[in-house]
Amino acid sequence: MGILSVLAGKSSEELAENIAKELGARLVKTQNVTFPDGEGKIMLDDGLTGKKIVVVQSVSPPVDTNLVRVLSLVAKAKESAPYVIAVIPYMGYARQDREFLPGEIVTLKVLSKLFKGAGASEIIIVDIHSKIGLEHFEIKSQNVTAVQELANHFKGISLKNLLVVSPDQGGRERAEEFAGILRADCIVLTKQRDRKTGAVQIKTRDAMVNGRDIIIVDDMISTGGSIIKATKFLKKHKCRRVFVACTHGILVNGAEEKIKKAGVTKIVSTNTVPGRTSSVDVSATIAKAIG
Repeated sequence: MGILSVLAGKSSEELAENIAKELGARLVKTQNVTFPDGEGKIMLDDGLTGKKIVVVQSVSPPVDTNLVRVLSLVAKAKESAPYVIAVIPYMGYARQDREFLPGEIVTLKVLSKLFKGAGASEIIIVDIHSKIGLEHFEIKSQNVTAVQELANHFKGISLKNLLVVSPDQGGRERAEEFAGILRADCIVLTKQRDRKTGAVQIKTRDAMVNGRDIIIVDDMISTGGSIIKATKFLKKHKCRRVFVACTHGILVNGAEEKIKKAGVTKIVSTNTVPGRTSSVDVSATIAKAIG
């Protein structure tokens, strides 16, 4: 089946354009209208053609709005093509992939049913928070990683005695892969989070970081609380410069400024979520996954 149309949601328009170029496919853009009561409407700039259509839209803030939009785009694409690939560069609600406290709804499981119901044949996500989340999807699903592209970005920066740091045990595999590409050492901080309040404490006792440049690697940064805690901890142990690399730079509530105020030299993220820090393009990786 040939891919003849890439349907670009507004939250990922530039990335969709890059993916279309990588695939040699036709790009169809969209327009959004929001009515006074908050209800929205989507209009396509052109018609859809082809047996396979790729819909590209991140479920980033405003999360619920972008979720409704991408489901609507998938449903529209399904009217024109038998096979629809939903490319969700950033999957909102991915952290709600299990019941951490009694009574919590596993929202990602609900989303999996919505994507299937809307008509998605396949879903592609970039660096999902936990691979456990993929198990909820009843359609073909795959996770692709931006680790290689993020690490390549730092090859052009002069770094002294580099140390790659994961802010928690959950990111160990990602940080070790990142460190391997740069041929650097890697450590993992021991973090404890209060599930009710969200408060974070670092329990690591010994960290040999004195005089070393640091890259903290994470999948996403939202409010920046964990990164700020990690940076202050590393600075206390007399590290040199601190860089941050993440796939998804959500950066809400002034997170970018707060992180830099804590002592971070630079934040580098990908274009899964457009913003001032999104300097790494993941279109080639996504296009390869589409095939």
